Amino acid sequence: MDSYTLTKEEAKRFILTKQGLLGEYKFTGKDGVLSFVEQAGCIQFDPIDVCGKNAELVLQSRVKGFTKKMLYELLYEERKLFDYYDKNLAIMNISDWKYLDRIRQSYRNHSRGREEVDKVAPEIIKIIERKGPVSSKELDLNEKVDWYWSSTRLGRAALETLYFRGDLIVHHKQGTNKYYALAKDYLPKDLLEAKEPFPKELDHMKWCVLRRISAVGLLWNKPSDAWLGINNLKSAERNEIFGSLLDSKEIIEINVLGIKDKLYCLTKDKEVLDKLLSSDTKPKERTELIAPLDSLMWDRKLIKALFDFEYKWEIYTPLDQRKFGYYVLPILSGHNFIGRIETLKDMKNDSLLVKNIWYEENVKISESLRKSIEKCLRRFMKFHNLKEIGYITPIS
Repeated sequence: MDSYTLTKEEAKRFILTKQGLLGEYKFTGKDGVLSFVEQAGCIQFDPIDVCGKNAELVLQSRVKGFTKKMLYELLYEERKLFDYYDKNLAIMNISDWKYLDRIRQSYRNHSRGREEVDKVAPEIIKIIERKGPVSSKELDLNEKVDWYWSSTRLGRAALETLYFRGDLIVHHKQGTNKYYALAKDYLPKDLLEAKEPFPKELDHMKWCVLRRISAVGLLWNKPSDAWLGINNLKSAERNEIFGSLLDSKEIIEINVLGIKDKLYCLTKDKEVLDKLLSSDTKPKERTELIAPLDSLMWDRKLIKALFDFEYKWEIYTPLDQRKFGYYVLPILSGHNFIGRIETLKDMKNDSLLVKNIWYEENVKISESLRKSIEKCLRRFMKFHNLKEIGYITPIS
């Protein structure tokens, strides 16, 4: 059985190289977006936009030349990506549609408000066939029904249920308002009719585990937020899956000095690992702002163990209990997290506003680090199509 013993620095270099966050940019343009999504399996989506939505923030830190328009076009014009549930709400390659029939089937058989939705579903299908894409606001179905977070309008519940079942897709968005269309009108017939690739649930869970290991780079066989969304994956199933993946040589065991738990990477990443360990050349270091729900951050206990960096997204933390701020992004520079930053889009003055910067205790702001942070912020400003940077809190 292949196994490696790495220092923490080597483990960090491997993860960051795999993630496309160290060295020259390995992902470029739309093709780079698709390549990264394939590697990560999915990018978590969150609609909150303080300084960019989470998926956009994930891509801006890795994909050279990325624009928000690129992601929108790939999702709603070219349909090479689609949004659905994986690790919570996520964006995936359209080829993954066939792997998610278990989720669609569960919504066909069990969902809140099912009786009410089933009554109006044929009518909604006819409306879309006649009018084209519709939003819930266009449906005169105002009866309140039991829904997942609170009661909601029947029109909204029905559209979302049909979307969960795979009858509808998100055709486009106007702001946060979703317009739904018939899946059969926009997705290839062979994709819609594809058979479930993994009839056995354990095989499907194994596929999911491999995707999550790929998404992070290194993971351990222990409870982790990285496994969220893999239904019925408990410790017994997880142990069986890791054993099976080792037996089939699909993953490699990694020992990291100073960490008692074994970590694992994909066997197909062996080339990246070998190249890293055999090279005396230091990769180019960059400074990047990392999204709060970035796959790099999916296992925050692992981030603490490897990088000695603790991060909590405080968006749902009461104001008087926040240590930092509402929407704060980790700052990654080279191999290390050097702090966190709170930025805002000041659209009135066409500027990126740096509200707060908090550095880790051991960080000293050298001239080269200051320039690297400034370069990162200029890229971030251009990513938002803004003209200047305003500082409430200076870099140093």
